[in-house]
Amino acid sequence: MILRIQNLTKVYDNGVRALQGVSFDVPKGQFCAVIGLSGSGKSTLLRCINRLIDPTSGTILFDGADVTAANEVQLRRIRRRIGMIFQHFNLVHRSPVITNVLAGRLGYTSPVWSIFNRFTAKDIEKAHAQLARVGLSEKAHDRADDLSGGQQQRVGIARALMQDPALILADEPVASLDPVLAHSIMRHLEEINRKDGVTVMCSLHFLDLVHAYADRVIALNEGKLMFDGPPEEIDDAKFKDIYGKEAERVG
Repeated sequence: MILRIQNLTKVYDNGVRALQGVSFDVPKGQFCAVIGLSGSGKSTLLRCINRLIDPTSGTILFDGADVTAANEVQLRRIRRRIGMIFQHFNLVHRSPVITNVLAGRLGYTSPVWSIFNRFTAKDIEKAHAQLARVGLSEKAHDRADDLSGGQQQRVGIARALMQDPALILADEPVASLDPVLAHSIMRHLEEINRKDGVTVMCSLHFLDLVHAYADRVIALNEGKLMFDGPPEEIDDAKFKDIYGKEAERVG
């Protein structure tokens, strides 16, 4: 088991209960989709897993390590192995693509060297290899903000791969992209999952993507776990539990 979530709760300072007693396990090598309406708790869940957000209560175990109890040094070690892909790419726009990719090695670099963005020849070679993998070799020295949205997201994937992750958290990675580019990004994540054996947790809006790529679905509604199982078991009744009684299923 690579991930164990036990009774996870997050209450924000304004009183919003973003997660309410959520519990589930994720085995190694699974492609798990997280679905629900905007505001259902999807992003909060993913960001609690690597402590970008501190949960209010509950326990998160990653490969046996207690994320919720980890101190700063322990958390740095845990985060090395958890890649994060963001909806809005989270790149340093004025920096070259290669520099953004190398940022994935910062958890392995001396804090002093990281200040100056100093990396080994081996890391630089690895960064070029990851760019080649996502089809961006020729863009290595372009500014990140000169790339299209789909290309920027592929840079985000290459950056995550630099961590040699055991788990990738993808927080609505295709929400800013058109359907053709969305499938391109999802195929990259699928390949990383299938070929490299990396566990993927990916929040998504569209059920067609869930059915095409996910082994399993975690569904949230107002911070509560509403469904946990294979995509094909989401029948009309469960669909309305997840998305509300007024929701209409398309396709």
